Amino acid sequence: MKIALLGYGKMGKIIEQQAIARNHTIITTIDNEKEWIDNNDLFLQADVAIDFSTPTSVSNNIDRCFNADIPIVVGTTAWEEYFPAIKQRCIAENKCLFFAPNFSVGVNIFFEINKKLAEFMNDYPQYNISIEETHHTQKKDAPSGTAIKIADQIIEKIKRINKWVKGETKKDNTLPIVSFRKENIPGTHIVSYKSEIDNIEIKHTAKSRIGFAMGAVIAAEFVNNKTGLYEMKDLLFNKN
Repeated sequence: MKIALLGYGKMGKIIEQQAIARNHTIITTIDNEKEWIDNNDLFLQADVAIDFSTPTSVSNNIDRCFNADIPIVVGTTAWEEYFPAIKQRCIAENKCLFFAPNFSVGVNIFFEINKKLAEFMNDYPQYNISIEETHHTQKKDAPSGTAIKIADQIIEKIKRINKWVKGETKKDNTLPIVSFRKENIPGTHIVSYKSEIDNIEIKHTAKSRIGFAMGAVIAAEFVNNKTGLYEMKDLLFNKN
C-alpha cells in the first residue's frame, strides 16, 4: 500500500517506521504548503493518506484528499468546529474519512469501559466525577482529544452533568478536565468517582507513541479501497 503522510513531526516519523515494518511504502511526506506544491504528483499516487498535522491545516488536508478520492486517516485533534461540514461532504460525495482522537487499542477499550462505568454510576449522585490527563509538553491542545471524548461519553450517561470545563470546578452539573504537560509523557488519562466513603478510578497509561502509530497504520489498511465515515469502534468491535 502506498501511503502519504500529512504532518511529519514525531508521530509522523513513528508512523513511517511502523508502516514500513508492515511492508507499506511511504510515497511522500508533506508538512507545509511548499511541500504540497513540490510533492502533489506523488500524493496523487497514494492509496491512502494519514494525517497527524495541526488543527489549522487538517481541514485543508482532508479537502485535498476528498478532491483526489484518496481515503484519509486523521489523528489530528482540536478541529471539531470543521467536523460537521466535513462529515456532510464525506457522506454526500461518497468519500472516505477515518477519524479517531486516539488510535491506541488500549485507549479504545478504555472508552468502552468508561461508558459502561458511567452508565452504572448515573444512579449514585454522591460521587463527584473528574478527568485528569497528562501529556508531553509538545502537545498543542489541552484538554486532549481523548479526554474530551471521555468527557462526552460521561455526559451522555450521567444525567446530572451537562457540560465539561477545562480546570477545576465546583458546579454540580459540570465535569472538570484537569490537564498537565510534562516532559516525555506519551499520555495518561484518569477518570475518578469520589465520595465521602470511597473512590473509584479507571486509568490508561501509554508507555510510548508506538501504539498510536500502529493503530493509525492498521486504520489505513482498513480504509484502503473503502468509502464512508469510520472510527476505531468500526475497526475493533464491529466484526460483521
